[in-house]
Order: sequence, then structure tokens, then C-alpha cells
Amino acid sequence: MLEQSETQKLVKLAQDGDMEAKEIIILENTPLIKSIIKRYKNRGVEYDDLFQLASIGFLKAIKNFDASYNVKFSTYAVPMIIGEIKRHMRDDGYIKVSRALKILSGRINRFVDAYIKKNNNSPTVKEIAQEFNLEESEVVFAMDSNKMPVSLYEKTDSQNDKSLSLLDKLSLKTTSDDIADKITLKEIINNLSERERKIVILRYFKDFTQSEVAKELCVSQVQVSRLETKIIEKIKEKFL
Repeated sequence: MLEQSETQKLVKLAQDGDMEAKEIIILENTPLIKSIIKRYKNRGVEYDDLFQLASIGFLKAIKNFDASYNVKFSTYAVPMIIGEIKRHMRDDGYIKVSRALKILSGRINRFVDAYIKKNNNSPTVKEIAQEFNLEESEVVFAMDSNKMPVSLYEKTDSQNDKSLSLLDKLSLKTTSDDIADKITLKEIINNLSERERKIVILRYFKDFTQSEVAKELCVSQVQVSRLETKIIEKIKEKFL
């Protein structure tokens, strides 16, 4: 992978019409593009179409990237790529947004509306995350998943063309691959049964032992072990 400074230099050249610089950036970031694509395999879209959609998102990232926002290009590109794929899949009915996510999306939307009325400006992603006790990446995912009026790429000040978008204001400590993995894993866990989700939460988020989980569910440790194995296999099947 290219160093950040070298990447930014190539992006600037590509924005100025240097096709060779654009080809180098695409080539160097092909592994990143493919790592995102594999999360959407077996969703009713052919691999070649996914790659084309991801490439469109990546080219949009090159066109719109601004180094002055102090965000790594890969961090900026990942949501653009995911957004392009998800936008296509939503429009064609491939992705079904969960009821819980729709409810969260609606709550965030109402909070944003109330905040704007009270403060005459839009809240930052960080402020929304604090209000709902979520991580900033989860806020962005929820807002973008349901085509809310305040979207990931919408300007925070509609009267000022130079204002930052929500994406520009999002500061991530995790890597681009981390955010893609987290979004995919969250979708998979949301589709598990209630008991399966509880086992995952107790075992991997609350650090319960199998014995403690067995006591919580009123089953044997052997049953918990078997269920956990099945859950892991199910997650692996959808994730890899």
C-alpha cells in the first residue's frame, strides 16, 4: 500500500486529470475494493457488477476527496464504496433494513430535527452518538441505511456550498477494513435468532464463560457449546 502522503499526491494529480495517477491509485487499492465486495457476495448481485459498483464509489471518492479535512483517503473511500453498493441493492430490493434499525433511524431523524430547531444548525455525528450512546460509525450506518433526510453525504449547512458533509466530520480511530467488518458483522448478528444473539452478547461482549451462559439460559454447558459452534459456523459462512 502507498504511504498516505503519496496517496494524497496521486489523488490530487488524478483530480487534475492525470489518468496515470488515477490508474495507480485504483491498482494499489484493488485489495481494499475486493475486501469490501466480498461482504456483499451471495446477495443477488453478480461479482462483476459488485466490482463495477465499488469502482464507481471509489472514483467518486477520488473526485471528492479533500486532504484539508485531515482524513485518510482510505477512510474516506470505504463509506463511499459501501454507499454505492448499498444504494444499488436498496433500489433493487436486495437489502432489507431491519425493524430495529428503522426505529433507530427514525429516532435519530427526530433528534436532528429538534436540534436544528433549537440551535439553528445541524448536530455533528459525535453529538448524535453521545445522545444515543452509540459509536460514531453506528450513527452513520443507521442514518445512511434508511435514506434519511440528513444523509452521509449531505452538507451540514444547506446555505453554504463549502460546508462539510457528515462524512467529512466523521473522525474514525479504526481502519477502513475495521469499519467494513463491523458493519457486516452487525448485520449478521441482527439476523440471528433471539437466543443466538443472547449467546453472542454474553460470550463475546460481556465475557461470560460457557457455564455462566448455560446458567443464564437454563440449559447445559454442552448445549451452549454446540449452539456456539453452530453460531460461529453460521457467521463464518455469511462473513467470509
